[in-house]
Amino acid sequence: MLAEQQQQLIALLQSAVSALVPDASPTITLERPKVAAHGDIASNVAMQLARPAKRNPRELAQQVLDHVLADAASAALIASAEIAGPGFINFRLTHAVHQAVLNAIREQGSNYGLQPARDDKVMVEFVSANPTGPLHVGHARQAALGDAICRLFSSQGHSVTREFYYNDAGNQIDNLAISVQARARGIDPDSEQFPADGYKGDYIVDIAREFTAKSSVEAADVERVDATGDIDNLDDIRHFAVAYLRREQDLDLQAFGLKFDNYYLESSLYSSGRVEKTVAALTAAGHTYEDDGALWLRTTELGTGDDKDRVMRKREGGYTYFVPDVAYHVAKWERGFHHAINIQGTDHHGTIARVRAGLQGLNMGIPKTFPAYVLHSMVKVMRNGAEVKISKRAGSYVTLRELVEWVGQDAVRFFLAQRRADSEFTFDIDLALSHSEENPVYYIQYAHARIHSMVSQSGSTAEAISAADLSLLSAPTELSLLQRLAEYPAMLSQATIDLAPIKWLSGCAIVLPTFTPGITPSASISTIKP
Repeated sequence: MLAEQQQQLIALLQSAVSALVPDASPTITLERPKVAAHGDIASNVAMQLARPAKRNPRELAQQVLDHVLADAASAALIASAEIAGPGFINFRLTHAVHQAVLNAIREQGSNYGLQPARDDKVMVEFVSANPTGPLHVGHARQAALGDAICRLFSSQGHSVTREFYYNDAGNQIDNLAISVQARARGIDPDSEQFPADGYKGDYIVDIAREFTAKSSVEAADVERVDATGDIDNLDDIRHFAVAYLRREQDLDLQAFGLKFDNYYLESSLYSSGRVEKTVAALTAAGHTYEDDGALWLRTTELGTGDDKDRVMRKREGGYTYFVPDVAYHVAKWERGFHHAINIQGTDHHGTIARVRAGLQGLNMGIPKTFPAYVLHSMVKVMRNGAEVKISKRAGSYVTLRELVEWVGQDAVRFFLAQRRADSEFTFDIDLALSHSEENPVYYIQYAHARIHSMVSQSGSTAEAISAADLSLLSAPTELSLLQRLAEYPAMLSQATIDLAPIKWLSGCAIVLPTFTPGITPSASISTIKP
């Protein structure tokens, strides 16, 4: 049922309510019955009004329905209706209502379901890997979810920016540098001399080899870095290794078919003074205190649900990891991104309340729900009936690029976005490669090819299709398909609101959202510095 038709039905219901319960002003919504046999669309307006009107809900529902059917305008919308359960009004729509969607699709073409551009900037931050190794399958899941969510927002007219936050500061970068230095000196990972927290994948050998050969690397968002070959200079090694791995991650993302608009460097938060400025502002606002040599943030008093206060500056010096995150989100806000979404692993759950508490303490008018979060579970990879855990290249995990090389970009994207983000997921390589209806990607691609073949073989011109007699589409299967097509715009809107691309990837997961009258549901690469 198209939005215009829903408005018409709501107007009929509103007219009935005004006549029967003049003082009432209910929010009239329509929804699809859970059981198809119960009708095409339903309203619970009588159940809303029963208690304040002191009326039996089923009797009131019947009176509302009688009033609606007495209006001559209802004949074009309603084929039949009945009262069900405690007072639902279930409507079966006319064939013409279902068939009208094809005219809308013919008129709008590829714009069907899309909303016009609006003045609303949305920042989606995802992947955001440390530049310490190749992207793994967890990053791949973020890439699939993040890009799908970005596409949803774009479909609804929002101006979307994809941002990658590089954690290029901290202990993990130091561990990367000393790992490369050890391999450059010929120290094997199994040796007692190898750093205890060092990285052991073969990519470390590659970096060491390129560094000692005085090679150059250049990523999409950074200037060329020339290796000095001086294995005693840890700063040179660190600089080269980070650039090398940023290039490698660029190649991973290219294999996935994903391009980011901006890259933001954690290190820039320190070099620009943003971190110090943020800490000073929280201290000046009275939200910090010293204890046992450490600086603490009173997160329990800032209304974000944290269960205890958190250390900001450690006793031995240096800030805890959530402090630069607060500074980073201040930068997002100041860049005009008042709608920000972070896609991260479930292991980041504990940081949500801390980051939001820090933002509240700055008194900048930032909502308590900023930023929004989508947390995803990790991915298990299965092949030949056994779990795949080891990658020679990465050392201890399957990489994004390996996954794409095994099954292709389309399969990786679809499989990793076809489940709820917080659900555990097993990526079955054998299933992704199978040519059977059990493989959803193959099934969809096969159906797509068949449809194009049918259109091609029919020989019908665009003019002939436009002149087709739509009244012939009256079989139950045809009406069901037309109903699905009519739901598509509302489904896109609701999936965007819910940050849930699963709604548009799996037809069986689609639920028609409620509809309220008068409300429309809703490139060049650069390194961004403060």
